[in-house]
Amino acid sequence: MSLTRVVHLRIAGCSRLRLQQARWRHNPAEFRPISKLLIANRGEIACRVMKTARKLGIRTVAVYSEADRAALHVATADEAYCIGPPPSAESYLRMDKILAVAKKAGAQAIHPGYGFLSENAVFADKCQAENVIFVGPPSSAIRDMGIKNTAKQIMSDAGVPVVLGYHGTEQSDERLRQESQRIGYPVMLKAVYGGGGKGMRIARSEAEFAQQLESARREAKKSFGNDEMLVEKFVENPRHVEVQVFGDSHDNYVYLYERDCSIQRRHQKVIEEAPAPLISPETRRYLGEAAVKAARAVHYVGAGTVEFIMDSSEKFFFMEMNTRLQVEHCVSEMITGTDLVEWQLRVAQGEKLPIIDQSQIKLNGHAIESRIYAEDPDNNFMPGAGPLPYLRFPEVGPSVRVETGVSQGDQVSVHYDPMIAKIVVWGPDRLSAVRRLDTTLAETHVVGLKTNVNFVRSILTHPKFQAGKVYTDFIPDHKHDLFPEKKKPSFAVLAEASVAFVLHELAEVIGQPDFSPNDPFSKLDGFRVNLPNKQTIRLGDQSVAVEFNKDGSYTVHIDGHSELVTVNTLSGRSDSAQQSFEYCVEVAGESRKVTAVWIADNVTLFTQDGQFEFERPAPKWVRESVGGAVASGGMIAPMPGVIEKINVKVGDQVKQGDALIIMVAMKMEYVIRASKDGVVQAVLCTEGGQVAKNSTLVKFAEDAEGK
Repeated sequence: MSLTRVVHLRIAGCSRLRLQQARWRHNPAEFRPISKLLIANRGEIACRVMKTARKLGIRTVAVYSEADRAALHVATADEAYCIGPPPSAESYLRMDKILAVAKKAGAQAIHPGYGFLSENAVFADKCQAENVIFVGPPSSAIRDMGIKNTAKQIMSDAGVPVVLGYHGTEQSDERLRQESQRIGYPVMLKAVYGGGGKGMRIARSEAEFAQQLESARREAKKSFGNDEMLVEKFVENPRHVEVQVFGDSHDNYVYLYERDCSIQRRHQKVIEEAPAPLISPETRRYLGEAAVKAARAVHYVGAGTVEFIMDSSEKFFFMEMNTRLQVEHCVSEMITGTDLVEWQLRVAQGEKLPIIDQSQIKLNGHAIESRIYAEDPDNNFMPGAGPLPYLRFPEVGPSVRVETGVSQGDQVSVHYDPMIAKIVVWGPDRLSAVRRLDTTLAETHVVGLKTNVNFVRSILTHPKFQAGKVYTDFIPDHKHDLFPEKKKPSFAVLAEASVAFVLHELAEVIGQPDFSPNDPFSKLDGFRVNLPNKQTIRLGDQSVAVEFNKDGSYTVHIDGHSELVTVNTLSGRSDSAQQSFEYCVEVAGESRKVTAVWIADNVTLFTQDGQFEFERPAPKWVRESVGGAVASGGMIAPMPGVIEKINVKVGDQVKQGDALIIMVAMKMEYVIRASKDGVVQAVLCTEGGQVAKNSTLVKFAEDAEGK
């Protein structure tokens, strides 16, 4: 950097730190090799970064909370250090502890992953002050892009199209209401310092403005420590299209094409793909060039994502820039043949981008990714927490990637995001990639917690999705297709389940935990182990009769219809906690591959028709006692979580639908509403306290008749 530039900065009153940042950004000659890297994150992104670091010969350092002591990222690293209790505010967000570990371990650099401290300008400054490389952009770029109203102005000045909105500093509720009227409903209320779908609400009319603003402010304050809001015109039926950009300290900038992330629930992505479907080559180029303009405007260094909202005519508007690596970076890697983490590390060392000529970045085929969450799509995507007693992922290869931070037996913690894994596939064209993801998800088996696997498969097979007609309201608009009325499982599925029950009983009778297709166990039948010749099995509401045949086959009778069922191949294993069987059955002349996993008295069946769960009916007195605890008059916690706010007290008269409790779980806010009119008899939780799933939070007084 020239002396003139130094003098100018000093005259302008820039801080010493700002001067150092400018020197680093404009001095391409400085090379700082990284031999040891600390990853200030957890889960799949920590494991992902470690994979590339190992490839480059860089040793890795993990940090972990007490809840993550046995986590996969801890076992994957070369060394690991505990940094505090489970809450992220006391561990993964503690800058002082993380920097102390970096110094102790001798790490030259810190990779923040995504979330946590990845877009924290203060942390980037502290790293620089401690002479530790922050694998990310300059703190000035994080600040400029992290404040959404500032970012919009910078983008407008740079010639990047922006959506109509209010980004001012006057933050009174009345001013925001007036601006919403000026812009015109519907409007999007967004946290100025937000990200990841947090602190975002849609106000479709003035009547619901106040409630949506209060909710957005509360979530923003909880997530980001700041409740400042901006208001934008909400584009109906928009697409969420984002561009992967990269810059280095030598003023080189490129884009690695766009991703479509329109398939979302609660403003959070479920399916991501690259390139975006049904976009013209001209629009693709304009998007990439606009993203590079955005990166240049803030002197960006490293991996960044410029997010746009696009309407049906392919007009696009800047939304925000994520100054970090994105969860969905894998699909960009698969269509460009790159390793973006490697690019991050090389750029952080002071090297030039591996490719600086945009024309050399070729788009090859199509990639699509699904996030696998521990959640219940049939219950408003309620997240879950708990152990994963059985976990099997598909076989990986050049066209299939599995990114995860958990293994069988691990816990999905209530303190962190409920994502279990990302399943990523590549195909020569979009339809082949979509079909490959569907078959790959059929081989993704998770038992112990409900997941969104079946739900994602229903999206992948939807005709409009396969045609590429995606937009952010795709899920609610196709609710009846994606959430069909529950139908009785087919004869084949019931037959497969009945075989699973029989195999489980045979294994218990024989006491032989392991067997193979060549083992005599695979041909055992009821006659040889003194089981009844014919058994009746209850599968939900369906009664199934299974008859043992002397040749080892079975005859299954359901509602007057009978079919011969043959077990062709069989393998399995058993331990004190579970049994799993893999078998092929022939039903009505069709051979079907099945995996059955037993946990206690529950069996989960993975079939070509999807995933099904069955359980042995509990005795009548057990069912009544469990039901009575909930039905006795109270609102229960739908999941483990922390109580954020209590809106009622003993003696209050409430109406059905009133918000009683606000709780936070898996980084999301949930409102517990009254299921009926009544009087509050007891409040059985406290603000800031943790509650278990199904624990009673508010109890109602019984009416005069004791109902």
